[in-house]
Amino acid sequence: MDEVFKALADASRRSLLDRLHARNGQTLLELCSGLAMTRQAVTKHLAILEDANLVVTIRHGREKLHYLNPVPIHQIGERWIRKFEHDRLAALSTLKKQLEKRDE
Repeated sequence: MDEVFKALADASRRSLLDRLHARNGQTLLELCSGLAMTRQAVTKHLAILEDANLVVTIRHGREKLHYLNPVPIHQIGERWIRKFEHDRLAALSTLKKQLEKRDE
């Protein structure tokens, strides 16, 4: 998970993931268009995202297509967010019951 957190820590890499989320299966050229980054910078960011398993590439003829892999992000949600959700929801339920009793 350290590689995933490292990859997500950078705004440029999050932007690339957002672009893949909006339209999956883009080439390097498509990902570079409209960005204020060089092709080499985008390539380096994509390599970090691939190392973290957040981006998967597939060769399609001469093209190399980049796809978002949401599984590591889901695992972070399961590991770091969901476990805190139970206590928060229980507290809200208790507060609701107390307020309803007070209003009766």
